Amino acid sequence: MKFSKTIITIFLLAISTISCSSDDGKDGVDGVDGAPGATGTANVIYSAWINAPAGTPETIDGTSGLSTSFAVPQLTADIMSKGTVLVYMSFGSGTNVFALPYTSTAGGAVNTITAISNLNSIKIFRFKHANDGTTVALPASLNYRYILIPGGVQATTSKTTKVDYAKMSYEEVCGHFNIQP
Repeated sequence: MKFSKTIITIFLLAISTISCSSDDGKDGVDGVDGAPGATGTANVIYSAWINAPAGTPETIDGTSGLSTSFAVPQLTADIMSKGTVLVYMSFGSGTNVFALPYTSTAGGAVNTITAISNLNSIKIFRFKHANDGTTVALPASLNYRYILIPGGVQATTSKTTKVDYAKMSYEEVCGHFNIQP
């Protein structure tokens, strides 16, 4: 009996040594690549460059200015409370892009163009810092683009750093989310 167990063990070792070689797998044919996946933007929502109507007079929180707005159906209460809303402005054709709020000297006065997020819409508001009752135009020729970043799972470790997209340039945000500028 001991002799037959030894023969069987030797036989099994010989078969496994013969059947496994270092060349296995080298002569196979590569499979066909799968279809490309979706753009790597996860759940990020972004618009094309859009125009809004010219601004009309409005007073917000005691500050006179001009405002306009445009519909953003994807701007939900959840995104407003847990996510990030980024709005950019361009003076035309998506070049010279500025993150809102944008402060400049136009019309001979320091003024700011800012974005105010509302459920299903974004309001654009331009006001002069002097708040002297006069306004600087908010023309329909300005272009806007929004990027909505839904909130994710809250970080649980101190080693995880939250990305501050508002401090990134427009080009960096587009690159980070693989968005065509």
